Amino acid sequence: MNHALIWLRRDLRLADNPAMQAALDKGLKPVPVYIHDISAEAGGAASRWWLHHSLQALQQDLRARGSDLLILAGESRTRLPALARACNADHIFWNRRYEPAEAARDASLKAALHESGLVVESLAGNLLREPWTLAKRDGTPYRVFTPFYRELQASTPVDMPLPAPDTLPPLPHALPASLTPDDLELLPDIPWDAAFPAHWQPGETGAWQRLETFSRDAMADYADNRDRPDLPDTSRLSPHLHFGEITPRQIRQFVEDTLRHRDQPGLVAAAESWLRQLAWREFGHHLLWHYPDTAEHPLDRRFENFPWREDPAGLRAWQTGQTGIPLVDAGMRELWTTGWMHNRVRMVVASLLTKNLRLPWQAGAAWFMDTLVDADLANNTLGWQWTAGCGADAAPFFRIFNPVRQGERFDPDGSYVRRWVPELAALPPKWIQRPWAAPADLLHDAGIVLGEHYPPPIVDLADSRKAALSAWDRIKSRG
Repeated sequence: MNHALIWLRRDLRLADNPAMQAALDKGLKPVPVYIHDISAEAGGAASRWWLHHSLQALQQDLRARGSDLLILAGESRTRLPALARACNADHIFWNRRYEPAEAARDASLKAALHESGLVVESLAGNLLREPWTLAKRDGTPYRVFTPFYRELQASTPVDMPLPAPDTLPPLPHALPASLTPDDLELLPDIPWDAAFPAHWQPGETGAWQRLETFSRDAMADYADNRDRPDLPDTSRLSPHLHFGEITPRQIRQFVEDTLRHRDQPGLVAAAESWLRQLAWREFGHHLLWHYPDTAEHPLDRRFENFPWREDPAGLRAWQTGQTGIPLVDAGMRELWTTGWMHNRVRMVVASLLTKNLRLPWQAGAAWFMDTLVDADLANNTLGWQWTAGCGADAAPFFRIFNPVRQGERFDPDGSYVRRWVPELAALPPKWIQRPWAAPADLLHDAGIVLGEHYPPPIVDLADSRKAALSAWDRIKSRG
């Protein structure tokens, strides 16, 4: 039986892994390999933390089945053919990537490997539908979510997820020495990640535990509570999806099985509301595939001429959770501490940056890519352009989130702010979202001196809203 290389990237799992299964179906012995190609994808700091632990988890899972994960470093273009020669493999399998740079690299690499005599198969393993398979009737890409969602629902195959192999053959002896995850130096030198392990368990097992916990404890309330950052009622599966530790197909099947076995009022509607978020993920990849320059440039070209401001101090205050606006600061501190932020708060902090501070959305997107454990280029681009008003099916620019009202509505008793901005913990709900308006005696009793214990707002919300709308007026008539 010959060997076959299984090139793993953002598919760090054994179950529902088409590349792995394709090799087994052909009677080949899989050689799972991860190549840390710094020239291709360095990743943000929080993502590197996750990758380190995800590789460890996958390595353990493979060893439990009799195999192992070969970890190498260098350029994939040179390491893959050399590895194929070393273990006498004539097949290479991988699951496709869809980001512009990765897709271009894979296409070039596949051609080069074919020319060298290797059989290469790339497979669909990370989305419900590949981006080029959905189009409007005129053949153009979707730019509005609702019709995209309808076609996705109507046309997605109902294939069952692939099972994980019970056992795997051992790796051949004629292989280069494997690195360890520690050798890749993915973890930070300064322990800013100290709180991450309390919040996350990277790996396939962690993904399934997260899904099962969400299904048991929170799914039934998702539709009602999904916008509440003070409640633990979202799945937090996004980093597991990003690293391919679980697939959309597995999640969809799990939900369908759950609905068949649980007769609970409102569960169907809640589950549909949650699965809709998977469709937004698909929409992000659809857009980035068809409009690859939107990772850096607005889809709405009028925004190329938008009068963005330059304000390094304001950007730094936003990044560090020192804007003086409690809901925004709570979100940015949650992000720094845990590598994640509730989606409602993501929209609020992005709105403040792009509209009240009028700083370019690319600056916010870059910060998120460095600090989020779920830093996904397609989702991040979609989210930032949506909030900034310059993307597909975006919120209109004149929709400017008021962070005070958002806090009062979605963090009604202030518990989210109290958790992440503890210097305001003594304030009652009426004032915790707007401490600058609180009576002086109440601030005194709470032990708060604005400017000393907590900053005053770095921007006037009303005046900055007017300035943003004025800036929008200057460009909106341009084609």
